[in-house]
Amino acid sequence: MGSAALHIARTGIDAQDTRMRVISNNLANVNTTGFKKDRAAFETLAYQVVTAPGSASTQETKYATGLNLGTGVRVQGTSRINTQGSLQTTGHSLDMALDGDGYFQVQLPGGQLGYTRAGNFSRSPEGLMITSEGYQVMPGITIPENTTSISIGEDGTVSATVPGQNEATQVGQIQIASFANAAGLTSIGDNYLIENGASGAANLGIAGQDGRGKIRQGMLEGSNVNVVEELVDMIETQRAYEVNSKMISATDEMLKYVNQNI
Repeated sequence: MGSAALHIARTGIDAQDTRMRVISNNLANVNTTGFKKDRAAFETLAYQVVTAPGSASTQETKYATGLNLGTGVRVQGTSRINTQGSLQTTGHSLDMALDGDGYFQVQLPGGQLGYTRAGNFSRSPEGLMITSEGYQVMPGITIPENTTSISIGEDGTVSATVPGQNEATQVGQIQIASFANAAGLTSIGDNYLIENGASGAANLGIAGQDGRGKIRQGMLEGSNVNVVEELVDMIETQRAYEVNSKMISATDEMLKYVNQNI
């Protein structure tokens, strides 16, 4: 019985340690552009059924509740919270924020497509719209040389003004990707996500249509991490960790007493 209690308390410590890691990552990325916080979800481990409810207690009676003993807890998984982050004005013409659902599409090395909420884009020497790592924003948009101003509409229409022209010329349109289960996207770091069987395939469309967010030029989306909430969760996790540690100490004292006195 004592060893079982030690095992259960150990699973509690492991679970709280994992939750603290999730909270730490949230706080570390509080200023990361477009970052979406994670939450750890817990689940019970398998129960040991000593006496099944409804089984016979005597020839004439049955147990009303039975006896089920839990074996601990574990982290079932982490879920990404896709709430909107605050929009911050930068004034940079190629900075974009999504006001609503959806993701920008980027071509990663090797041809794989990645998805991001971080819209801090730039112009390459060849005129392509790229990320800070140099990855091309898809579909490819080429900004003409000597462009004096760039205008990006809420629907993703990109227009450029060059010397000698009074009116801007449309040079492309940014498409926004949506997913049946955006929370299922796989994080690979550098603010990029990739699709998988859980998220479903990307559904490309025009910004502001079919539930996709609108594009806000000259702005960036901040993270949706609330520092106060994370600190409260951190304190709660620390207390739960301490309680499980005390359970191990208490169980150890009980076993020591049994060994010395019985």
